[in-house]
Amino acid sequence: MDFLELSKELIKIDSSKKEEANRAIDFCAGHLSSENLKHKIIENNGYKMLICEIGKGNKTLILNGHLDVVTAKSEQFIPKVADGKLYGRGTADMKTAAAAMMCTMVELKDKDLQCKVELQLVTDEETGGLNCSKYLADLDPKSDFVICGEPTHLGIGIQCKGVLQIDIIINGKSAHGSRPWEGENAIIKAYEIFNHINKLPFAAESSEIYESPSINLSKIEGGFVYNKVPDCCKLSLDIRYLPEQNLEEIISQIKQLVGENIYINGHGDPVKTKIDNSYVQKLASSIERFTCSETKIFGQHGSADSKYYSKYGIPAVEFGPCGGHWHGDDEYVDLNSADNYIKILKHFIENF
Repeated sequence: MDFLELSKELIKIDSSKKEEANRAIDFCAGHLSSENLKHKIIENNGYKMLICEIGKGNKTLILNGHLDVVTAKSEQFIPKVADGKLYGRGTADMKTAAAAMMCTMVELKDKDLQCKVELQLVTDEETGGLNCSKYLADLDPKSDFVICGEPTHLGIGIQCKGVLQIDIIINGKSAHGSRPWEGENAIIKAYEIFNHINKLPFAAESSEIYESPSINLSKIEGGFVYNKVPDCCKLSLDIRYLPEQNLEEIISQIKQLVGENIYINGHGDPVKTKIDNSYVQKLASSIERFTCSETKIFGQHGSADSKYYSKYGIPAVEFGPCGGHWHGDDEYVDLNSADNYIKILKHFIENF
């Protein structure tokens, strides 16, 4: 089965559901078996992962790909090729990258590689990665470089912002709606607090990669009836902080403004890979060899499973082929780019 056919078969599987994502793992296991590649399937909390290793040596490269996708219309699971592009759910994010990684493993399996290459296929990246990539990283945090095949237009996403999701409870004073001056409107106070948070010292910081953190007012809840001044409001913020920033310092600055009525709903580690990392530079050289253009090296605003490896000081990047509209109706991958992607991976591994 060649790269295109392998990609098409994966796209046909509606892996937005756990059971079908697991079936995609079983399909990949069958494909690797047909190519005489040894592998193992691990299961954690009902989520399957596939591990396949080739090569030898003291250095280890991880190729990490996720087979789960976000929900889509039924017709998006029917792959279509037009104008050099493959359309369908998961083409860009990121089944074709996973297929390319498998093809790379097949093409290099009999080579005398001077490094170990571990392919990891996982099934829960779109819902946080806690059961798969986090599990694998915590299980054996020993590798030298990690490539997550997220769509990057053949650029290298070397960093990701950290995530801090918080709820803040703001109290006011109730009064009759016809006499608002006798109360203290908690909703108005909440919005004023949001504006003050945007002016805190951490919000004005920048880095080599990013102009600033981002602060999203994602939810605001308060008030029940028209004729009452609301005496309580809940403010929900999604803060994406710079890799160099300290999470506890950010929380401390917010607490100095609002007091102790702050509740952490969730947080995620940043990715801190440096531009001058030797593996980043080698990967950039491999990219330029086949694209004949300067490699774009940048920071992502969102996050991917690379964060679970960066937590252990392992340099991790996002690197995938060109595509567009991921999570959208017309998701696609550029097939020429995907062909180059395989060539780049092979060259990088052979010179790792």
